[in-house]
Amino acid sequence: MNFNSKKSFLYFFLISTFLLLGKSNFAQTPAIEKNEKIPFLQPADTLHKGRFWTCSAIGATIYGSAVVGLNEIWYAETERSNFQFFNDYGEWRHVDKMGHTFTAYNYTNWLFTGAKWTGMKRRRAMWTGAGLSFLLQGTIEMMDGYSAKWGFSVPDVAFNTLGIGLFVGQELAWKEQRIIMKVSSTVPTYSTDVLTSIDGMHTTTYRERAHSLYGSRFPETLLKDYNAQTNWLSFNIHSFMKKKDTRFPKWLNVAVGYGAQNMYEGFDYEWTEEKTGIQYQRDPNIYPRYSQIYFSFDVDLMRIKTKSRFLKTAFVILNWIKIPSPTLEFNTLGQVKFLPIYF
Repeated sequence: MNFNSKKSFLYFFLISTFLLLGKSNFAQTPAIEKNEKIPFLQPADTLHKGRFWTCSAIGATIYGSAVVGLNEIWYAETERSNFQFFNDYGEWRHVDKMGHTFTAYNYTNWLFTGAKWTGMKRRRAMWTGAGLSFLLQGTIEMMDGYSAKWGFSVPDVAFNTLGIGLFVGQELAWKEQRIIMKVSSTVPTYSTDVLTSIDGMHTTTYRERAHSLYGSRFPETLLKDYNAQTNWLSFNIHSFMKKKDTRFPKWLNVAVGYGAQNMYEGFDYEWTEEKTGIQYQRDPNIYPRYSQIYFSFDVDLMRIKTKSRFLKTAFVILNWIKIPSPTLEFNTLGQVKFLPIYF
């Protein structure tokens, strides 16, 4: 499945939804009444009914609207089928699967933060975030299952679960996120070399193919361009220190990233244009597909001390973006590169 085309639509779920909680939480957690005022950006100490039901209503509305909209925009034009499975493991050299892990992790994180904002207890907030994240991702997989073009992808579900598990595992072990998932995007300079179709009657270029497949504007390439995208595991150094040296920056992280290059098709080196049916096949020796491992520095924005609630909220919202830093690249072509600044 071309996950990133749908992932951009799913970012509308940044507002938390809590319909799965049930009324039983109110009986077990002291609640703040609706008319008790606290600063808007300040998380409630105990369950705040007004915030809870507001988040529930907004989240349910967004979820329902997004499912209907996605069905009309994306699936209405595709042929339906009986429920089927689809094995897309290895497609896009696993960048797609890393995207699933990244998105599931951050959905869980955002939903957890939203639940904590309503005053929910930490453990309940964690399971709320995990459950709703699985719901959001699972909805897409179920819709794919009834599409003749794709199908229900077990690998997608596995990597979704991996992202959720990364969050839950750290919360259970440390009650903090010492390893966070981030993303960055650097669009390569696409070649204007000419490609001829298999029937010899049509031509295109690598750049035209990339723009057709991924788009050319930054918001599109950030979400859709697999050649541009790097997914990162960002490790906070200070949190792993046995002796907490107060002089060592608490916000400094080291990051390990994964990316790939020269992907103009999901598998192998051929594709069929969807609108025209024109088939292309390219020489694997020219711009071969390859993978990249990156080592870099990063910043955990949430560990930067500030008294401003606005900045704290901004740091929560922006902490999924990898900070540009000096980077070392190792790739499967046997090359080692030093990149003074890489994003």
